[in-house]
Amino acid sequence: MLVNELERHLREKILPFWEKLADDEYGGFYGWVDKDLLVDPKAHKGCILNSRILWTFATAARILGDGHYLPFAQRAYDFLQRFWDEPNGGVYWSVTHDGRPLDTTKHTYCQAFAIYGLAAYARATGLQEPLEKAMQLFDVIEEKCTDAGGYGEAFMADFSPQSNEKLSENGVMASRTMNTLIHVLEAYAELYRAGGSERVRRAGAACLETLLHKVYHPGKQRLEVFFDAQYGSLLNMQSFGHDIEASWLMWDAVQCLLPPAEQQPFRQMCIALAESVHRLAMTDHGLRNEMVDGVMDEVRVWWVQAEALLGFHNAFELTGDERFRQDALIQWNVIKRMIVDPRPGGEWYWSVHEDGTPTGRPIVEEWKCPYHNSRMCLRMIEQLK
Repeated sequence: MLVNELERHLREKILPFWEKLADDEYGGFYGWVDKDLLVDPKAHKGCILNSRILWTFATAARILGDGHYLPFAQRAYDFLQRFWDEPNGGVYWSVTHDGRPLDTTKHTYCQAFAIYGLAAYARATGLQEPLEKAMQLFDVIEEKCTDAGGYGEAFMADFSPQSNEKLSENGVMASRTMNTLIHVLEAYAELYRAGGSERVRRAGAACLETLLHKVYHPGKQRLEVFFDAQYGSLLNMQSFGHDIEASWLMWDAVQCLLPPAEQQPFRQMCIALAESVHRLAMTDHGLRNEMVDGVMDEVRVWWVQAEALLGFHNAFELTGDERFRQDALIQWNVIKRMIVDPRPGGEWYWSVHEDGTPTGRPIVEEWKCPYHNSRMCLRMIEQLK
């Protein structure tokens, strides 16, 4: 059965790889492994990577019912305190290998992932402290990272705005991004499940409304990616990975945050996103990456492949359409054949060319983490076992 394969893969391939990256000298986990599987023990450590490791081990302990993973979650939780800016509030983008502030940018995206990890740790342990810290960061986002139109992106340490190079690309400088918004939503849903307040539910519901009415393009059946401050789209781009990820992530948040009477428009949007990705990007050797101004990027990216399995399975659950179930099964076979690193001690390649040749990108850095692939496994286990 697929779910049994996924559990074995998680327990025997993904999680052991990250366990071995524990930094016993300085705390936390090493921040860089190159394409040849060589660890750089002096590499900086990113808040996004650390928060995603925290989420992964905490959620593995909870869903698998296995306390073996809790010490690794605690390690990530303890090191997360190194990113904390007590005078100003919030968490920094990165610290040095030994835990000193390095990039002191306060990005909304970073605050959201710290919430996500903390809330997962609270759910796994029942501890009050991580929930309280998550609520502190919720207040930071809602009080310091917002303006009249929604969420800003990048800030200095004192929360004065700065330009958003970190989540902009393709020659545009975005005032708002779809990527930040969907992960604020994801964090708020996790926080609400962990015991967050009604304020958290309302804020998450507002994220959903923004996604439906300002980010989703119903004519093109896609989420626009980069925006000016008034939600004007800055680039003719479809990110297939984000669309298929959002198709299940938003539906998960809808079920958590909204009453049944308000869910139908979001259900229709999530199905439409999956249909669009199926039509434009699905192949028998995995999901295409993105399309900009009509030009297709054929690179197969690790997280895109993982999210495709989840998104297509969710679309099958919503519709009963057998095409989507077949897409999910194709994705798992593609992942095993092309994306999983077969070398002893390897995990997943960052990306491969259309013919399956690795692109040579690092195996671990501040964006390459266990979150997408472990979440693929854990969510399927939670749903199907």
